[in-house]
Amino acid sequence: MASSKRAPSKRGRNRSSTDGSRPVRGRRAGLHRAGLRPAGFAHARGNSEICALVSDDPKKLRELGRRYGVDHLYGYEDYERGLEESGADAAYIALPNDMHREYTERAADVGVHVLCEKPMALSVSDCESMIAAAERNEVKLMIAYRLHFQKANLAAIEALQAGKLGKPRLFNSVFTMDVKDPDNIRLKRERGGGTLWDIGIYCINAARYLFRAEPLEAFAWIANSGDRRFAEVEEMTGAILRFPEERLASFTVSFGAADVGSIAW
Repeated sequence: MASSKRAPSKRGRNRSSTDGSRPVRGRRAGLHRAGLRPAGFAHARGNSEICALVSDDPKKLRELGRRYGVDHLYGYEDYERGLEESGADAAYIALPNDMHREYTERAADVGVHVLCEKPMALSVSDCESMIAAAERNEVKLMIAYRLHFQKANLAAIEALQAGKLGKPRLFNSVFTMDVKDPDNIRLKRERGGGTLWDIGIYCINAARYLFRAEPLEAFAWIANSGDRRFAEVEEMTGAILRFPEERLASFTVSFGAADVGSIAW
């Protein structure tokens, strides 16, 4: 689901009105995540509607279809057919990280905009392929990184740019959580699990948008206590980033500690 209006596609599938007179019709792919957090789209109710749901779990698919009043229900093998039959303008991709590229490109290839969960993909080449697919099909591709739009973050950026807090020289962040379920996809290497993909990006992006610059160098360490939960991925990661004008950002993220989130600069 996306809040932007549908741009014309060279495939001729321009279902959205350009004057905002009708809502954007979106479909969600990956109910194991998306169907459990509808509050994240509460602000979009005025200009968007769910027109289809996709899952490899038939029971969950039926339950969520009833809950949200959605008749178009599909398995992954019918993804493209569902996009066409439901009249979707945009697809919200909330699948495991290793599936982002495939389902983004499949949506783009049938002329549908894409809102893809973070992280975008698991390699630079995958990200570039996704961008190329969107450009080739003249559709929009956006990553669902919500903190760019959160009031507290925008206020912090504004205060720094206005000079109210002086010139930032250093940045430090801690983001930890205790992932107890050994079957959680965050702990599966082949699914794109690991601390950096899941929560490290929040610390990195916070430093980027507060410093208003890109890091020049990075040095990182990983640590593992030997807990069997972390047989495939690191338990924690610590890093230091060097930014232009000799500024430093450091952060630590962990899947094996109490839930904590903090930022200081």
